[in-house]
Amino acid sequence: MAAAGAPDGMEEPGMDTEAETVAAEAPARPLNCVEAEAAAGAAAEDSCAARGVLQPAPAQPPGDPAAQASVSNGEDAGGGAGRELVDLKIIWNKTKHDVKFPLDSTGSELKQKIHSITGLPPAMQKVMYKGLVPEDKTLREIKVTSGAKIMVVGSTINDVLAVNTPKDAAQQDAKAEENRKEPLCRQKERLPTVPLSGMYNKSGGKVRLTFKLEQDQLWIGTKERTEKLPMGSIKNVVSEPIEGHEDYHMMAFQLGPTEASYYWVYWVPTQYVDAIKDTVLGKWQYF
Repeated sequence: MAAAGAPDGMEEPGMDTEAETVAAEAPARPLNCVEAEAAAGAAAEDSCAARGVLQPAPAQPPGDPAAQASVSNGEDAGGGAGRELVDLKIIWNKTKHDVKFPLDSTGSELKQKIHSITGLPPAMQKVMYKGLVPEDKTLREIKVTSGAKIMVVGSTINDVLAVNTPKDAAQQDAKAEENRKEPLCRQKERLPTVPLSGMYNKSGGKVRLTFKLEQDQLWIGTKERTEKLPMGSIKNVVSEPIEGHEDYHMMAFQLGPTEASYYWVYWVPTQYVDAIKDTVLGKWQYF
């Protein structure tokens, strides 16, 4: 009967809503789940729908890749913190070196870096930044900032060897240098072992001086004769350079009590003058 049923062309209330719900839910379910629900009926459909809702990705446990990403980005103490660099000005021997250096490196590692730049061995370095830089602490720990000036004091091995030259060798070098500046004819020398010759007396005769130290005598020889004078009999010895010929002296031996007893000898080499006076008079005469 028409009255007992719904009018022709009309659908029962709730049919559109139920159909729309099924249509809306179907795309969200996996295909195999939809096929299973079609055979199982409405109860199975509700159960499968519930399972479809409960399928999000499981929560990541502690230590998952997302949590570990912060370590690789250097956000923890043991990751990439060592890659943080600071600009330093290393000053040694009036020379500045601009370098970039890891902030978490130690003072010992900084010395190795300085060695590679300057050639200065670490053992000979004194590295200072607000005091002596400890070898076992990092630059971060001693609060080194970018642009900091690092002062380095020390000497290379070559500098040390140059300073430690034996004193005797240095003195010999200085004496040799002094001798090179002074003409040989003016250098003081000891008396030669052979007689001095090539000199003249006031008469123009050639004179030869022979020092007989074992006999304590001075022999003044000329072509005519040789006078043998005890050293103690010679009262004085005087000399002065020959004008215009300062490499030679004129020398007088005082043989008597007065200056009238002077025996003059000319063209005495300058380098032997002091040795002759010391030998004849003895050094005590000068005091």
